[in-house]
Amino acid sequence: MHTRRYYTLTGSCPDQTGIIARVAGFFAQHGGWILESRFHAEDGNGESAGRYFMRMEVRADSLPFHLVELRERFGPLAENLSMTWRITDSAVRRRVVIVVSKQEHCLYDLLSRWQSKELDIEIPCVISNHETFRAFVEWHGIPFHHVPVNPPNKAAAYAEIRRIYEEVRGDTMVLARYMQILPAEMCARFAGQMINIHHSFLPSFIGARPYHQAYERGVKLIGATCHYVTADLDQGPIIEQDVIRIDHSDSVDDMMRYGKDIEKAVLARGLRYHLEDRVLVHANKTVVFR
Repeated sequence: MHTRRYYTLTGSCPDQTGIIARVAGFFAQHGGWILESRFHAEDGNGESAGRYFMRMEVRADSLPFHLVELRERFGPLAENLSMTWRITDSAVRRRVVIVVSKQEHCLYDLLSRWQSKELDIEIPCVISNHETFRAFVEWHGIPFHHVPVNPPNKAAAYAEIRRIYEEVRGDTMVLARYMQILPAEMCARFAGQMINIHHSFLPSFIGARPYHQAYERGVKLIGATCHYVTADLDQGPIIEQDVIRIDHSDSVDDMMRYGKDIEKAVLARGLRYHLEDRVLVHANKTVVFR
């Protein structure tokens, strides 16, 4: 991570000759100092085939104009390249809303990383369908919202979560073991903003009780997956994954205990990649410039 303020350009476009030269040339023309650049051309036969992905960091003080004008000036070039793109400012802290149920490990880990400045973010609030963590969250000086979710009131509950998220101007919503299925409308509205941690190595063991499923199947590896939330349960674009080896002597409780460590690490890494604009999504796949 650079200590100087920088702008990050991320984008993808149809693969063609001269993309790097034209984009780098745009910044060079204005005196832009490129700190980091990464590129990837997708081959194969999938939906991303023939597509080019890029990420560039440029020192903000090397350019003669600010972010708004930078976007205006870059727009025509991006349009000419048929590029889907965005430019962000490292000086703007992302506002991360954490949503949790009754499992504490991911919440505790994220708040620890936030408090130590390892994650340089703002946490405007924590939302939960239980009161369990109110005292802990408020001890950190963070507002806590209890939004119970019951079969008769699900629509109203999700509307309230959406209202809170928009009211606090959230940039990212992290489902830190939030054990509820969000409605399709909400997933679509905040596409690319909602991150989930699932306690299995997807696409294996989708849905509830994955450790029990893994135990019954007799697997030798268990894992965790950080992914974007979509209307299809546990099938959103994958950001980060990891695994740990187990054997026949491990019980379900053992697997759950091992898994908590993986879940925390995978969620923290995935969230960091997202916050640093290192994740580019196309169709249901991601390119992650670590």
